[in-house]
Amino acid sequence: MKSGPAVGDADRTVLLRAGGAGGERVRLSVYDVVNGTFATSRTFYYRQRLDTEALRESLRRTLAHYPLFTGRLERDADGGLSVVCNDAGAVFTESHCDRPMPDYGPGHSARDDLRRYLHSVNPFRVVGHDTPLLTVKVTHMRGGGSVLGASVNHSVADGRGFLDFLVHWSRTHRGQDHVAPPHDRAVLNGLAAGTVPAPQDPQYVVVTGRAKFGFIWRVNARARRVRTLTTRFSSAEVLALREAARAGGDNARATSGDALGAHVWRVLGALRDRGPEATERLGIVVGLRAALSESLPHGYSGNAVSNTTAALPARALREETLAHTAAVVRDALVRVTPRRIREEVAFLDAQRDARRLNRVLTRMSLDAFESTVALNNVSRLPMYAIDFGTGRPFWFEYPASPIPWTVLITPTPDGEYSRDVHLSVPREAAEALRAPEWVRRLHPRDHSLDRP
Repeated sequence: MKSGPAVGDADRTVLLRAGGAGGERVRLSVYDVVNGTFATSRTFYYRQRLDTEALRESLRRTLAHYPLFTGRLERDADGGLSVVCNDAGAVFTESHCDRPMPDYGPGHSARDDLRRYLHSVNPFRVVGHDTPLLTVKVTHMRGGGSVLGASVNHSVADGRGFLDFLVHWSRTHRGQDHVAPPHDRAVLNGLAAGTVPAPQDPQYVVVTGRAKFGFIWRVNARARRVRTLTTRFSSAEVLALREAARAGGDNARATSGDALGAHVWRVLGALRDRGPEATERLGIVVGLRAALSESLPHGYSGNAVSNTTAALPARALREETLAHTAAVVRDALVRVTPRRIREEVAFLDAQRDARRLNRVLTRMSLDAFESTVALNNVSRLPMYAIDFGTGRPFWFEYPASPIPWTVLITPTPDGEYSRDVHLSVPREAAEALRAPEWVRRLHPRDHSLDRP
């Protein structure tokens, strides 16, 4: 295996190749393509300095199992996308920062510093260009400690697939075995065979080009007014919420994720204070691997994520018990069945065939400014298992969401059930949530209370 020619500063940035180009052309699934060609990024913060040379070598060995990550995106004749596995390379950058490692954590966000920790590429010059799909940047801080920033094009991996790659890399770095993941899209590309596509879908909308531009303009115009707050829920708090969610009726199936998501939805519903008959929606990002476990290969590394929606009248969201709200959340999740996924894929396939897939947006995104809170619970992903021999990271961070009323739930380094909840909300809502009244609502001492 070898590295390619230097890119930019030869002392700091190199193009890594796995050294085994097969030339395979992998046609991406509709779940890959609907994400667009933007990167999804993660940053990890280590107290001890990372060994850059050793990281490059272990990354080369790992990339041999991920031919899409060193390939390039090309447009198919029918408007779809494929990755040509030509081993054109991934970017690896080493940098130095002349300041000590900040004490990042729930009360000290790294989001304002993320640009210095990530190697960015132009998402509008990816398809048909010699643009890397994976970039890695290691930043060494003055006095010790390093930041690892990694980005992958969202069309080749979702959050679960990307974290599996990072775990694989860290295990390879430490000399441990790891099973190479399957990347063939054949199952998802053939999933809708025999299913007649419906003209509409409950979770997706085909918009006009003008409407899509208007939505993007609205997001960009309001992004400066969105603030992201991070609050930590201890294991005791999360377990107390789960018990409250299971109280009364037949709701024993409520999980800690259902309970925490329902609790945050109730608090934000009370904060929004919409009319009592208005419909409040919780759009939930949901992984499809469990529902497709009998057909999708174990460890599948591509995109296997969709969404579902829970809905309640504003009055019920504010006044019913946590158990009632959690049951509504659970009911929305159990609707994600293999049959439902086939219907969804059939709809998206039909839009691709009609060359409209680039105009498909999720309803939860379109409704973000009015009635929907978007929830993405990734608390079971192994964020703190990315150990390169110097210990686990003490913190990790995503870029903030520019879309308001977005909730991201992540694990913490502290315990099995503790969770960090990242709330991206309009500036006025963020200011309110810092007030003692709303802090008490988010973290009530008595989780059996019926009111948020």
